[in-house]
Amino acid sequence: MITKEFCAENLTDLHRLVGTDITRVELCDNLAVGGTTPSYGVIKEAARFLHDNQISVATMIRPRGGDFVYNDIELRIMEEDILHAVELESDALVFGCLTPDNRIDIEAIEQLLPACQGVDMVFHMAFDLVPIAEQTTALDQLIELGFKRLLLHGSEKRHNIFDNIDHIKTLISHADGRIEILLGGGVNKTNYADLLAQTGTNQVHGTGLL
Repeated sequence: MITKEFCAENLTDLHRLVGTDITRVELCDNLAVGGTTPSYGVIKEAARFLHDNQISVATMIRPRGGDFVYNDIELRIMEEDILHAVELESDALVFGCLTPDNRIDIEAIEQLLPACQGVDMVFHMAFDLVPIAEQTTALDQLIELGFKRLLLHGSEKRHNIFDNIDHIKTLISHADGRIEILLGGGVNKTNYADLLAQTGTNQVHGTGLL
């Protein structure tokens, strides 16, 4: 079964999803900076609307644009936002933390885990910043931390996702079903089927899937 996840900024386009084959939404704010945490009210109303229409919601937890290296204050903000997102019945939480040298920040993530309360966790495209030679190790770390899904483009340097096919296939093979691989970044309604066929995964993400 193919899963198509629509990346939504606030409530603006949610009405367009009714009656389509979109089954999941990543809900965020400020797409111009790659997405940040939506407000309490937006999460509440979006979750209600989407669940009424049998669409699940994955809420972005990101306190600001820019890099993914967070200080103690930002981690406390993320923790509080996670608690609210869980309270408002988000089906998944989307976040990512890196060290200054672009490795997975295990300590920061472990600080956030209790707030997640067992809700599905998704590591977002911060993963693309991890050095390619170390991405299989990073993948194992995410699995060990309990992440259910990984959103990736394959490389921050190769902007066309089709140029990353071989590397994506390597990661999918290494994952071996232990974590879901969700493809994003340049994915749209005209190319997603070809992308899925070439990689062998079954999940795509983007704003252009409608």
